[in-house]
Amino acid sequence: MGMPNYGGPTPPPPLPPQSKSNATTALILGIVSVVCCQILGPVAWYMGNKELQAIRAGVAPITGEGSAKAGMILGIIGTILFALSILWILLWGGLAVIGGVFGQRGY
Repeated sequence: MGMPNYGGPTPPPPLPPQSKSNATTALILGIVSVVCCQILGPVAWYMGNKELQAIRAGVAPITGEGSAKAGMILGIIGTILFALSILWILLWGGLAVIGGVFGQRGY
C-alpha cells in the first residue's frame, strides 16, 4: 500500500524566472567586434556589464552569467582594437599630411 493522498497531486517545482536576457546579445556583439566590426566593442562591453549587474541583483536568470562575462570580455578586447585602429588611422593620416607639407616638390 502507498501513502494516503490528502491534498491531491503535488504541484511541480517552480520554474526559474523567465525574464529577458541580453547575455547572448552581448556575446554575439563581442564576437563580431573582435572579428570584423570593432565599433561594436563598447556596446558589447556595456551590455555584458549591465547584464552581469542584473544577474547579481537577481533580476536576470543566472544561466546567462557565462555568456554575459564572455561578451563583456570580448567587448573590452573589441574596444581596445577599435582604439588602436583609430590611433593607426590618425598616425598614418598625420604622417601623410606632414609628408605632403614637407615633402619634395616636383619642380
